[in-house]
Amino acid sequence: MKEVSQENKKINKEDDESEVFVHDKFVSSSTNLSLLTSKDRDFLLSPTGTQVKVSDLEGKVIGLYFSANWYLPCRKFTEHLVNLYDQLKANGSQFEVVFVSSDEDLNAFNNYHSLMPWLAIPFSDLESKKSLNRRFDVEGIPCLIILQPGRTGDGAAFRDGVDIMYRYGVKAFPFTDERLEELKREELERYESQTLLNLLAGHDRDFLLGHPTPKQVPVDSLIGKTVGLYFTAQWCLPGVKFTLRLISIYHKIKEELLAENKDDDFEIVLVSTDRDQTEFDAHFNTMPWLALPFKDPITKTLTNYFDIQGIPSLVIVGPDGKTVTKQGRNLINLYKENAYPFTEAKVELLEKLMDEEAKNLPRLEKHIGHRHELTLVSEGTGGGPFICCDCDEQGSGWAYQCIECGYEVHPKCVRAVESGPTSDA
Repeated sequence: MKEVSQENKKINKEDDESEVFVHDKFVSSSTNLSLLTSKDRDFLLSPTGTQVKVSDLEGKVIGLYFSANWYLPCRKFTEHLVNLYDQLKANGSQFEVVFVSSDEDLNAFNNYHSLMPWLAIPFSDLESKKSLNRRFDVEGIPCLIILQPGRTGDGAAFRDGVDIMYRYGVKAFPFTDERLEELKREELERYESQTLLNLLAGHDRDFLLGHPTPKQVPVDSLIGKTVGLYFTAQWCLPGVKFTLRLISIYHKIKEELLAENKDDDFEIVLVSTDRDQTEFDAHFNTMPWLALPFKDPITKTLTNYFDIQGIPSLVIVGPDGKTVTKQGRNLINLYKENAYPFTEAKVELLEKLMDEEAKNLPRLEKHIGHRHELTLVSEGTGGGPFICCDCDEQGSGWAYQCIECGYEVHPKCVRAVESGPTSDA
């Protein structure tokens, strides 16, 4: 999440005393609605600018949505939240969202709020926005704080709304600790009973598509293999690019396993979100692996089950039918065929090797694709998960980073600028 201004953290003694008073008022209140008012305002704004009484939210679960139009992850989550909000409203759920803006000006606020079906703190009410940021110690956006009706004190606010909405969607309503514990138990039960057959076989289908189509390959022929579930579509440009890389890696893994005469094997299954049968057929014919049939209902089930937020995505299932990792794409980008079999033990070994290799890399590098000098960073020195600005793929751990503007590339993507010839004076 994007860090917000440190101004929200800098509260002087007078502010501290005021906050204690306000906090006490909240705790003694029967609801959290007093959070949304000020001494001069008892209303919120609809996307059309209509004033809606705060009291109209009495008895509802409220999501305080801290967000800004200028930050891409906020816009992405807003699209997701709008979809979930509409579903909850259609189901008659007593749920409301209140937008708390970090936009830079009124026009940006109005344009962004117009995309939302919910209410907002008026942009001009800076004090209320600051107070809410302080009250919930908001350090990054997007941030969704869930307030329960009639609850006060520590149990009144649930702070991980963004993660929960991505992970569980509308199933998490009413977003109580009890409901989340129930969902976690269900997840554990599903994992413990997970097999390739119950993941990939349908009620009236026990096969996958092979080549040449319409060849049918029994699902149970994959038992005992490491299987990658590949979520992608022909219309997805990053997917098209990653597919070319994955085909090469797939062949290399298969060749190495054959050469080493190992008992294990590797297979990939396309889980397509192509738009029509013709597009699916053309797409699948470029791939050397298997596929679920086009528009098979299992596609949506798998997308929800593995909480796929974007494509391309590669989920790895082990020989025992259990999930190994949902980060297959990232591991392929980092380690290529060496990532196989994608287990924690293999990843730990590869990370250690990467750390050793990094010791021999130059600390500073001038990359041909960027105007500033880049600095070698690790996860512990300012690095971490990133999207490589050269190949547009995921990365983590070591990176060359521009301290001035945040540009980052994989060490393997750096193309050093060659020094020109020098002449003696």
